[in-house]
Amino acid sequence: MARKKLQTYEKKRRFEETPEPKGGEKRGTQERFVVQEHHAMRLHWDFRLERDGVLVSWAVPKGVPMDPKTNHLAVHVEDHPLDYIDFEGEIPAGNYGAGKVLVWDHGTYEVEKWREKEVMVVLHGERVQGRYVLFQTRGKDWMIHRMDPPVDPEAEPMPERIEPMKATLGSMPAAEGDYAFEIKWDGVRTIVYSSPGEFRLESRTGRDQTKQYPELRALGRELGSHSAVLDGEIVALDEQGRPSFQRLQGRIHLGTEAAVKRKAKEVPAYFMAFDVLWLNGRDLTGLPYTDRRELLEGLGIEGERWRTPEHQVGEGSALAKVSLDAGLEGIIAKKLDSRYVPGKRSREWLKIKNYRSTEVVIGGWLPGKAGRAGRIGALLAGVHDDDGRLVYAGRVGTGFTEAELERLAGLLEPLVSSSSPFEGRQPPKVSHFVEPRLVASVEFSEWTNSGTLRQPSYKGLRDDVEPSSVVRTPG
Repeated sequence: MARKKLQTYEKKRRFEETPEPKGGEKRGTQERFVVQEHHAMRLHWDFRLERDGVLVSWAVPKGVPMDPKTNHLAVHVEDHPLDYIDFEGEIPAGNYGAGKVLVWDHGTYEVEKWREKEVMVVLHGERVQGRYVLFQTRGKDWMIHRMDPPVDPEAEPMPERIEPMKATLGSMPAAEGDYAFEIKWDGVRTIVYSSPGEFRLESRTGRDQTKQYPELRALGRELGSHSAVLDGEIVALDEQGRPSFQRLQGRIHLGTEAAVKRKAKEVPAYFMAFDVLWLNGRDLTGLPYTDRRELLEGLGIEGERWRTPEHQVGEGSALAKVSLDAGLEGIIAKKLDSRYVPGKRSREWLKIKNYRSTEVVIGGWLPGKAGRAGRIGALLAGVHDDDGRLVYAGRVGTGFTEAELERLAGLLEPLVSSSSPFEGRQPPKVSHFVEPRLVASVEFSEWTNSGTLRQPSYKGLRDDVEPSSVVRTPG
């Protein structure tokens, strides 16, 4: 009888290639269950109940629900052999269900009801205990519902949005031993929201950028059954493995999914995780940095496209020299006992830069000459003063590639304006003006006495910074 039930299972598998068990008909003394975490093309959990010599099975994309308020989809799949209850391993690529299989929970269960379209059981596992019901909704689609109270009554829902905490530009603190030091990554600040079956990347202004970086979605699979909100930076790396904001420019403002996928192969993105703000129903922002860092490292975020960069306690001057020698932007100093304050700029986090950089609002451009005749020669930069007025901060004429000049021309053309966006002192009369909607990042040597940038060099556009927030940086 059991062998007949396993015909579909056997037809889908090439046992000379896969380590999955072909299966016998042995039975246990108690009815057993297993939940397996399956890192296939899409992460899901396989829920299996021993019944009449086989494992009756459902694929559950969001895992077994821990709260009666949420029902999860459970797709009824083919019966599996009883030997599968202990299976862990890697199903090779090219085979049905290819990917890593881990036992997430196992135990015994009692049947309260078993009908063709409804199964009610009491689970006795290590992670999951209590009454559950599975009921058919349509065809192979079922739902799984927890009938008992929540596993963790104090669990809090994942926040809809957490605005990143900001660092203050500063110098090396005198008491270096009171701080942890990290490399400052020259990329796009990003908050990750990940739970079983759901994954979102959000910029610091709240813009969803998940589709922009498809190669990072698999981070959700690596986090498995964890629900987490992470703070970090999306970066692109140059040939020497250094973060390059200019290279990342090619990943921004792409119009189609095909263009995104093509560019992702040319310039892959990486996510550098440096904080965890919420984890498995717990708000962590009130914990000190050291506790959050320990929890972050416990998640094991290390993969082809994501990692948890090293940090060090004390010896910030030594790390600053290493970053300077490597041509990096600088380091971040974080007070060991600092709490995470969403959306606030704090002096408990310090940006210690090797090179001065700032954001500027693009208010127009100057026409090019000689080799740049007929194109953009320089961008007109502005910052907001203490009264909120956009004031002229000089021209940015270096740091462009030919492709970037062409891209900027296309972005600025729809914003052309007949009047200057700057108040007070004005740029040269030959200037072309635009509505002040685009923000650029520039490096520079210093601010002049007249309030303009000296030797500014263009680094790229920032679509994660609101123009109204751009003010003159110190220095």
